[in-house]
Amino acid sequence: MSTISQLFAATVSADPARPLLTWYDDATGERTELSGATLANWVAKTGNLLVDGLGLGPGDVASIALPPHWQTAAIMLATWTAGLAVSHSAELPADVAFVAADAAPTAPDTYAVGLHPFALPLRGLPAGVSDWVSSARAHGDFYGGPAADPGAAALVGLPGGGGSITHAELADRAVARAKELDIQRGERVLIDLGAHPRPLDWLVAPLAAGATLVLSHHTAAGILDSRATTERAKIIP
Repeated sequence: MSTISQLFAATVSADPARPLLTWYDDATGERTELSGATLANWVAKTGNLLVDGLGLGPGDVASIALPPHWQTAAIMLATWTAGLAVSHSAELPADVAFVAADAAPTAPDTYAVGLHPFALPLRGLPAGVSDWVSSARAHGDFYGGPAADPGAAALVGLPGGGGSITHAELADRAVARAKELDIQRGERVLIDLGAHPRPLDWLVAPLAAGATLVLSHHTAAGILDSRATTERAKIIP
């Protein structure tokens, strides 16, 4: 049985130096490009923060209340690498939370994520909230914790009943969704986040297929075609 962390590692290892995730935000003019090695480094540091810094693992829950972003991608991949479950519901109890810069603490350990293009640290945070960037950077460049348990929960608090799915089930869903979206191994795919807001579509399905991503946020009609040409990417409709 595969897990998302295994599928991500396989995609990175195919060519760690190639651009793996390119992020556009047309509301701010941001363009950030991360190689597989760079994204894997953020994932490793955050995974080590969760395991070595906080002592978390299978059975623990990370609340991730963040919009789509390359930093959100790194945090979700790190959470699954460390074997935790992700919750997108603010109503469920969590062991650690990743929140917007101006949010109050919602878990015993709460980290503010500034979504700054250059991942600059945040200052002047309220009591009970730490800066994710500074905290993650203090940890090692390679994940040293245990592998995710395929049978442990990977997503909790799902809509329509609040159920959960395991790491293996999430990987299976990602592979199936990649086939539905016709994402092929080695492709570079352009994803409009307005049309595909679910992490299943904009993150885990392309990685499960071994594709590289161009994520486009707040994008006006007519821009995608030219962006696809510039990035040499296939638009996912």
